[in-house]
Amino acid sequence: MGTLFLVIGIVFVLSFIPIAYAIARKYRLFRGPRVVTCPETATAVAVELKAGKAAFTGAFDEPTLRLSSCSRWPERQDCGQECIAQIENAPDGCLVRERLAAWYVDARCAICGRAIGQIRAFDRKPGLLAPDLKTIDWSEIKPEELPAVLATHKPICWNCHLAESFLSRYPDRVVKDPRQPASRDSGSGTNTAS
Repeated sequence: MGTLFLVIGIVFVLSFIPIAYAIARKYRLFRGPRVVTCPETATAVAVELKAGKAAFTGAFDEPTLRLSSCSRWPERQDCGQECIAQIENAPDGCLVRERLAAWYVDARCAICGRAIGQIRAFDRKPGLLAPDLKTIDWSEIKPEELPAVLATHKPICWNCHLAESFLSRYPDRVVKDPRQPASRDSGSGTNTAS
């Protein structure tokens, strides 16, 4: 009899694994900062959804989307949250990380010229080159400023971002090679044996 209850208990617990997996996938989809256009001011604002509620309701039916934060709050916290329609209609849900990743897909590094390509979740993140030639990291961008930053900055690969960041932080620790490399056009260093 005890074995029967144990088997029933194990089956009961295991039956929740697919539901927990579906909720976890939906949670990942609904979490993170998003950039939308505020219907009231027609400016870019940063919002975040109540990811837990959206994931739980989305696992069984249509998700219930509500905002957990907005860059215009607390002054306008009682707004009608009409911006949620933009999140529902966008394929990427207006996620900042998806917009940045899409911006880099066909981009080339503004410093070395290499293709940056697709950004994966756990890869080193490329940077951005500001008009004043300083590099910035993704974490330095406020989500509501993302559209303006993407319009004025250039993409740079992770290697160039790391090198330029080190150079700007520690200029006294960088030694430039005083020798000039031989030009390919000058003919120096070529073997002219006959």
